[in-house]
Amino acid sequence: MPWTLEARLLRLAKVRTVTAQVGTKLRSDARDNRMRIVAAAHLAFATGGADVPIREIARRAEVGVATVYRHFPSKEALFTEAFAEQMATCSAVVQEGLAEPDPWRGFCLVIEKLLEMHARDQGFRAYIEHLPQTADLAADRDRALRMLLELVRRAKEAGGLRPEIVVEDIALAMMANDGIRAESPEMRAAASRRLAALMIQSFRATPVPSPLPPAVRLPLSAG
Repeated sequence: MPWTLEARLLRLAKVRTVTAQVGTKLRSDARDNRMRIVAAAHLAFATGGADVPIREIARRAEVGVATVYRHFPSKEALFTEAFAEQMATCSAVVQEGLAEPDPWRGFCLVIEKLLEMHARDQGFRAYIEHLPQTADLAADRDRALRMLLELVRRAKEAGGLRPEIVVEDIALAMMANDGIRAESPEMRAAASRRLAALMIQSFRATPVPSPLPPAVRLPLSAG
């Protein structure tokens, strides 16, 4: 029996519906793969640094290496995506410090927040410590560094920050913060707050003794 125009249109509509459903399913699968890859990369980089091979990330995400490269053309691109939140947070913290009317208070806020985030978030620590040297990531880091340098300059001019303090001293504080060993993330964060208070008092141009946050019981070793 010959096809009528109505029948042909109906069949075409059905084919289009099935095709759209298949396309949606494929797009959904691709999104799921991408999410798994990013989550696996975040954990792998946070615990193993930027040298973790792509094949290990693919294994953790339960996808093939080729699938990883379909979504991310390079490891640097994957690192950028995996730590996008940390990048944005780091810049936002320094911007918040710059926005403070009192530059010294803004400087203190940055020290407190950066050290606590560094203590709580392995991903943030990986972003700070294992940032690959690529143009995009270097540009993001340089923007944050320029803002931090401006904050340091303002805090010195306002008389709150000791004149000999340099950005490398903040890096020293971060390194000391990384050495904190505690039984839980909460205890680590509490110890980090105490360290931040000690650092801030040492950075201040005119030391004004103020109460420290409570001490935290930490494992001590002679070696």
